[in-house]
Amino acid sequence: MQQESILTNYSSFSCRRMPVGLIGIRAHGGLVTELLFMHDEPSTALSAPGSSLIDEAFRQLDAWFAGKLREFSLPLAEPRSAFERRVREGLLSIPYGTTVSYGELAAAIGSPGAARTVGTACGRNPLPIIVPCHRVVGARGRIGGYLGGTEMKRWLIDFEHGNCG
Repeated sequence: MQQESILTNYSSFSCRRMPVGLIGIRAHGGLVTELLFMHDEPSTALSAPGSSLIDEAFRQLDAWFAGKLREFSLPLAEPRSAFERRVREGLLSIPYGTTVSYGELAAAIGSPGAARTVGTACGRNPLPIIVPCHRVVGARGRIGGYLGGTEMKRWLIDFEHGNCG
């Protein structure tokens, strides 16, 4: 029983170079809690010991970037609010290689007219790529904001479109 408590309270972090740059993954309590775009800053790349969960997350990211995986299968930390949970469910339902607008996502989760609030929730998504907020664009196809920058968002969208043929 005590050993289980130690494992569930253990936090780990590791980073690796991926096709979009240096990515960090944080896990805590047996759940993936965060994916960070490190922007190639070596000083922030120093990491605590990884874990088998983080290794699995990187294996899945490698497969995703190789075009061999379309949906992640990882235990993820829950969003903070009920609304953010609904947004996450909506994000996870967007098919690989497609995009929807913030307004379309708002309507799909039962909150028509809440496009800006959906955009805010997407901006707070601590697990970009894994929870694919890059698949949500502004009205008339504008890219909109993205934690990793708009160039990365465009790259991710184009990457998925290129793997759908």
